[in-house]
Amino acid sequence: MGDYDEDTAFLGQTGPYFWTKFFLLNTIFVSTGFNGFYMIFVGAVPEHHCLIPDANLTADWRNAIIPLTRVNGEEVQSKCSRYRLDVVRNLSAAGYVPGRDVNLTNLEQEQCVDGWDYSKEIYQSNIVTEWDLVCDDQWKVPFASSTFFVGYLLGSLISGQLSDRFGRKKVVFISLAAQCVFVLIQSFSQSWTMFCIVYLFVGAAQISMYISAFVLGTELLSKTMRVIFATLGAFLYFCIGYMTLPWIAYFIREWRTFLAVLSMTTVVYIPLWWFIPESPRWLVTQGRVEEAEIIVRDAARKNNVEAPAVIFRESLASAPSRKYTMLDIMKSKNIRCITLMCLLLWMAINVGYFGLSLNTSNLSGNPFMNCFLSATTEVPAYIISTWLLKICPRRALLSVFLIIGGGVLLLIQFIPDSLHYLALALEMTGKFGFTMAFGVVYVYTVEIYPTVLRNVGLGMCSSAARIGSITAPYVIYLRTYNKVLPYIVMGSLTIASSLVNFFLPETLNRDLPETLDQIQECQVLWRGTKKRKLVENGGRSNTPVQESKSEIQTL
Repeated sequence: MGDYDEDTAFLGQTGPYFWTKFFLLNTIFVSTGFNGFYMIFVGAVPEHHCLIPDANLTADWRNAIIPLTRVNGEEVQSKCSRYRLDVVRNLSAAGYVPGRDVNLTNLEQEQCVDGWDYSKEIYQSNIVTEWDLVCDDQWKVPFASSTFFVGYLLGSLISGQLSDRFGRKKVVFISLAAQCVFVLIQSFSQSWTMFCIVYLFVGAAQISMYISAFVLGTELLSKTMRVIFATLGAFLYFCIGYMTLPWIAYFIREWRTFLAVLSMTTVVYIPLWWFIPESPRWLVTQGRVEEAEIIVRDAARKNNVEAPAVIFRESLASAPSRKYTMLDIMKSKNIRCITLMCLLLWMAINVGYFGLSLNTSNLSGNPFMNCFLSATTEVPAYIISTWLLKICPRRALLSVFLIIGGGVLLLIQFIPDSLHYLALALEMTGKFGFTMAFGVVYVYTVEIYPTVLRNVGLGMCSSAARIGSITAPYVIYLRTYNKVLPYIVMGSLTIASSLVNFFLPETLNRDLPETLDQIQECQVLWRGTKKRKLVENGGRSNTPVQESKSEIQTL
C-alpha cells in the first residue's frame, strides 16, 4: 500500500466535506462533558445534622440537642452526633432549661441513630441523602468517584484493541449506546454498591468512545484539519458539555431524574451513524480498499474535486516491521528516565485537574455557578495554549503553567474565610493553569517519543493519568480533616512536577524522532555520560544520533 496522505492529496486540506465531518465528530465530545462530571452534583454533601424524631421537647431543647463543635476555627452544629435523646427528653419534661439549669458539656452524646436531616435548599435528593453517605460512611463518595476513573483505566486498555479489530466507527457508536444504557441503569440503582459497579462501566464506555472518536477524526480529516481537531476541537466541545451540565442540574434537583435525562441526550447522536463514515485509512489497512475508495470518492464529490481512476496505489510488499513494547522502554536508560518523568507529569496534572473539577460543589457560593465558572475557564485556556504551542519552548511553557496552577493553590491557605471570593478566584486561576498544562502535555509527549514507541509511550502516560484521576477524589476527601489540605497536596505535587519537567528534552522546531536512535537525551542528568564518552573517544564528539545509537546498543 502506498502512503495514504499522498494518495488522497487531491482532496485538498479543507473543503465542505472535511468541515462537515469536523463538526459532526466534535459534537460527540459534548456528551463526555455531560457524563464526565455529573458526580459533582449527584455526590454533593448538603448541610445536615442528626434527625430529631417527634418527641415531647421544648423549643429550647430541640434547638440545643445538637452539640456545637469547632471546625476550621468556627463553632458549628455537629453533623454526626447529638445529646442522648432519652436524657434530653427527661430534662425537658422536668422543665429544665439548657444552658441555664443544665451544663450541656456534661451531657452524654450519641451517634445519629435515627438518621440525618438534610437541607433541601440546593438538592432535593442525591446518593448522599438517599443512602446516608456521611460521617462513618463519607468515604463512600470519593470511592464512587474513583470507580468511574477505574472504568477510564479499563476502557483505555481495551478501546484501542477493539477499534483496531472492529473499526473506529463501530466502537464509537457502540460505546455511545453503552454509555446511554449504563447511565440509565445507574439512575435505577437500589444501593450504593450497584451505583459504583454501574459507574465503572459508564467510565469504560465514555473513555472508549472518546478515544475511538479521537482516532477516527485524526484518520478521517486532512493533515491541516487534523491538527485543529486534535489540539482544539475535541477539547472545546467537551467544554460545551461541561458548561451545559450545571444548567441541567439547576433545573433538575432530583438525582434519578437528572441521570435519566442525561442518558437520553445520547439519543440525538443516532442520526450521525449515517453521516459519519468509517476511517478509510483503517479500511485500507484491513484490505477493504473498495470500501475506502467509496468514502474517498464521496469526499471528492463534496469537495468539488475530481478523483483519479485509481486512488490507492499498491507498492511492493515489505517485510513486516518490528513490534515495540514496554520492554523496549525499559531497556534504554535514557528513554526509561524520560518515561518516568512523563508519568509523574501526567499523574500530577490529572490529580490537579480532576481534583479541582470535583471540588466545585464544596466551594463557597452557588455550586451551579461555581461549576459553570470552572468549565468556562477551560475555553480560553485551550485557545491560549494552542496558540502558545506554535511559538514557545515546550519545557518552559509547561513549567509556567504548572507553577501557575500549583502556586495559586498554595496561596489559598493564607486567604481568610471572609474573602471567599478571592479564594474562588485563585481556585479558578489554578484550574486555568492545569487546563493549559493538560493541553500542552499531550503535544509535548507526542513530540518526545519516537514513532516506533509513540503509541506505547502515550499508553503508559495515559495509564499514569488514570491513576492520577483515581487518586483525585481522595485528595479532595482530605478536606474533612482540614479544608486547605487538598490545596497543599495538589500544589506541592504540581510544583515538584514542574521542576522535574526541566530535565526533559526540548522539542520546539525539531523534527519528530522516528527511531530509537533519534530520541533526544535527558537534560543535565546525562552530562556526565557525555563527558565520559568524550574522554573515551579522545575528545572527539559523536553526533547526537550516533551517541544515542551507541548507548542503546551498549545497554
